[in-house]
Amino acid sequence: MTDVQHQTHANSFGAVAAEYDRARPSYPPRLFEEIERLAGRPLRGADVLDVGAGTGIATRLLAERGARVIAVEPSGGMAAQLHAVSPEIPVVKGVGDDLPCHDESADLVTYAQAFHWTDPDRSIPEALRVLRPGGALVLFWNLKDRSVDWLAEQERRHAAALPSYHYYGTMNAVTEPLSRHPLEVSGATVRWERTITVDDVITDLRSKSYFAVAEPELRESVLADDRAWLLGLFPDGRVVEPYTVDLTVAVKPR
Repeated sequence: MTDVQHQTHANSFGAVAAEYDRARPSYPPRLFEEIERLAGRPLRGADVLDVGAGTGIATRLLAERGARVIAVEPSGGMAAQLHAVSPEIPVVKGVGDDLPCHDESADLVTYAQAFHWTDPDRSIPEALRVLRPGGALVLFWNLKDRSVDWLAEQERRHAAALPSYHYYGTMNAVTEPLSRHPLEVSGATVRWERTITVDDVITDLRSKSYFAVAEPELRESVLADDRAWLLGLFPDGRVVEPYTVDLTVAVKPR
């Protein structure tokens, strides 16, 4: 993906913020237990900067575990949706490559589904600047389990139909730049699943950047084909989606 395409995709979420908030998957409780274990501290009482917070799906869960969270989000549409749902959570406009925060002001800097939108040559030093000694940069992604046949087939269908289709690739490639910094890096995976309706699947797809940037006629055609295909697989309209959450925690030296 070129830099221009990358920016176009990154800027596409504001227009689909409501769909994003309604249908994107949440995160299982065990993920936050793993974050605490690898970061070596509880979330309760921690000052957390949640970067690329989107509509606040992860932000709210961090706050529910007792963290003092500030959301950082560049998209006005996404930030407005976050504020509408969770007005108690402060939101500031900003990006991970240039954090609007003081030096050593956070215990954790978190990215949920967002670190791949940054330039790691800038976002990692920014996280190190903002983190207190012993603090941690926490990166995690909900990834559909494409070892499941129907999810692998869905990926093939979208790759063939949508010129803008992309996938994260391997998390090792995304997080490799961490090794170039003085950080203690560890990771974990957490498996979970959710049961949703076919309509929810279609709403979730609408919130993907590769659908949001597609020409409307193409987008609606692909989604209609997907709906018919899914109902053939799941005639009762209930879909089980298995996920793996890939977690990386990088601790700053004390």
